[in-house]
Amino acid sequence: MFDRYQAGEQAILVHLDFPDENAREDLQEFEMLVDSAGVTALTVISGKRDKPHVRFFVGSGKADEIAEAVNLYGANVILFNHSLSPSQEKNIEALCQCRVVDRTSLILDIFAQRARTHEGKLQVELAQLRHMSTRLIRGWTHLERQKGGIGLRGPGETQLETDRRLLRERMKNIRSRLAKVEKQRQQGRRARTRAELPTVSLVGYTNAGKSTLFNCITQAGVYAADQLFATLDPTLRRIEVDDVGRVILADTVGFIRHLPHDLVAAFKATLTETREAELLLHVIDIADDRRNENVEQVEEVLNEINAGDVPQLLICNKIDLLDDVEPRIDRDDNGLPIRVWLSAQAGVGIELLFEALTERLGKQIVTYNLCIPPSEGKLRGKLYELNCIENEQFDEQGNGILQVKLPSREWNRLVKQDNAIIERFIKE
Repeated sequence: MFDRYQAGEQAILVHLDFPDENAREDLQEFEMLVDSAGVTALTVISGKRDKPHVRFFVGSGKADEIAEAVNLYGANVILFNHSLSPSQEKNIEALCQCRVVDRTSLILDIFAQRARTHEGKLQVELAQLRHMSTRLIRGWTHLERQKGGIGLRGPGETQLETDRRLLRERMKNIRSRLAKVEKQRQQGRRARTRAELPTVSLVGYTNAGKSTLFNCITQAGVYAADQLFATLDPTLRRIEVDDVGRVILADTVGFIRHLPHDLVAAFKATLTETREAELLLHVIDIADDRRNENVEQVEEVLNEINAGDVPQLLICNKIDLLDDVEPRIDRDDNGLPIRVWLSAQAGVGIELLFEALTERLGKQIVTYNLCIPPSEGKLRGKLYELNCIENEQFDEQGNGILQVKLPSREWNRLVKQDNAIIERFIKE
């Protein structure tokens, strides 16, 4: 049902410059999107307009130029770096006799190629169905007639109406299945809340280096590549942070300017990890000339998913691509870390990131002296699992004299599990 790309497709790229900043797109980013979709760009047709043409988006003269380029290069698809209306797509296809795909459909296709998990595939299909629901008439005008044949003629449902009904039913079924997946995610979040495990979520513009940083910190081995939307499905890993303990680190899908609303709506369940995180690591490609614009776009999407108020730590990544930039931590007037300069690819400055995480997430640290008899080896083993034993000695009776240092929340959880025993072993 969907416009899916096959390897080796030949495309004509169309890009227009508009004076309105909100309507402007980036040509270099568009070329990266095309490359990420596995399409070969034959040529780029560009131009300037004050506003889109009602019928062809690009104007009648430019539309004729596109049609000539299709015949000259033998292209089989026209890719627009803009969102087109269904009627504009239909008119250009009729003129050029070639398939037309706009920016939104291109991004949806890349997501469809990258989805690996069951949830990710469902979310992408739901976004595609939402987008397609307004475009059925474009590709299926021959089905407007009623279903015919002997014994079937007369009043009834047209084929197009049937397609729309089936599409609505499929969307309803996907929403139901996604609701079940969301319940499972909520259970996981409740378990982490009970364990008092803070969640730190990586966010940022696509291709900023989030997955490379994630792999560097966790050795998770998730797919990372120099292309847009290399990561689609969220990945969670547990890391250890000094004076904080165990922390859940989440790698999420990258954002992009003018991210299709269908995708934002479909991925809200996935982005809940971002919305409910204790801290966001906002990864920035500091070597990108458009970094300030990219930061603004990320902030816009965060506000759209109600995550704009979550505390952020800016990660200025890829400093290895700049001259005379050393790893460092920038702090605010109160001494709180606000920016960390590092290179995930080169593995430089990672220790500074952990230092900043300790300061941003660190809670009250408690220290206790415990006297544990030999019979309580299980409790001693728990303390070693928490990696909180600073010093251990043994007295003449064989009791272990332990000095423990750990976050207060870890201690409270331990006391809750073995309350009667723990209190007896605390030395004054």
